[in-house]
Amino acid sequence: MILRRNLKWSLILFYTWKGLLYYLVLAILVYWIHHQGIHLAIPFYAITAFGTALAIFLGFKNNSAYDRWWEARRLWGTLVNYSRAWTRQVITFLNDPDATSPEEITAFKEKLLHRHIAYVNALRVFLRRKFKYNETGQEELFQSENEYHDAEPFLQPSEYVSFSKKNNPPNFLLELQAEDLRYAFSQGWLSDYRLVKLEETLVEFNNVQGGCERIKNTPLPRHYSFFSRVFVVLHATMLPFAFVDEMGMIMIPISVLISFIFHSLDLIGERSEDPFENRLEDVPLTSLCRTIETNVKEQWGDENLPPAPKNIGGIIF
Repeated sequence: MILRRNLKWSLILFYTWKGLLYYLVLAILVYWIHHQGIHLAIPFYAITAFGTALAIFLGFKNNSAYDRWWEARRLWGTLVNYSRAWTRQVITFLNDPDATSPEEITAFKEKLLHRHIAYVNALRVFLRRKFKYNETGQEELFQSENEYHDAEPFLQPSEYVSFSKKNNPPNFLLELQAEDLRYAFSQGWLSDYRLVKLEETLVEFNNVQGGCERIKNTPLPRHYSFFSRVFVVLHATMLPFAFVDEMGMIMIPISVLISFIFHSLDLIGERSEDPFENRLEDVPLTSLCRTIETNVKEQWGDENLPPAPKNIGGIIF
């Protein structure tokens, strides 16, 4: 996620230079052809109507894209909140009424909490998998590492071996949590009511994961993305022909500037519609995982807190 208020032009040009080059070459070519006596001008009011319609279309598309991004951020905010609740419930609900095995219960609680940290890291990696239908062909300037080994320190060796072979590793960890809760209930460490409350929290984790998978697996309808690109290119191609008769050479920077504005709006929507692609505009899942790990360890009393997430030029992942 980008935190800087003022974007660097080097960053902007990295993602827009191809379009800008096309707009510039086209404007120069149109101006040169026009001054060779070949008049290809089109009415100014035609491009005005086209630009107005395009602005409305891009506004609708970008609003829909932002809704997807914001829903993803809200889901992970819910995950942060329920992670704190899970930690508190594990610490306070589990107890041995006979006080015969306090060390075993302490180790059991720690296993549940560490497995939850593994779960959120696994969910991050799971959501950032690359699907062919989301590929844009755009090389990325920044990307965060995305490997399941981040979950390994928080799992037992046998669990990690099984975990790494699953099609849905995060869901597998929730199943292990449920099995351990059943074991705790059979040992008398949990009452019926407390078991139900902990199970409800696991269900909330399922709901968050399901919501994120829905966003990941259901792209924004492709006709919005496709036609927005087509219309932006058509508008940029027609623009110099509308300006060249009245403005002369000054139409070159003006047409490039207007085309750049529409190109940028289209790019903003395209890069916001898929918030789990491990790109610089995405929801900062790595940072949120660090937040959850810090909260869980702090509640548990573990002083070995993770380092703060790296801020790379005003960008966090």
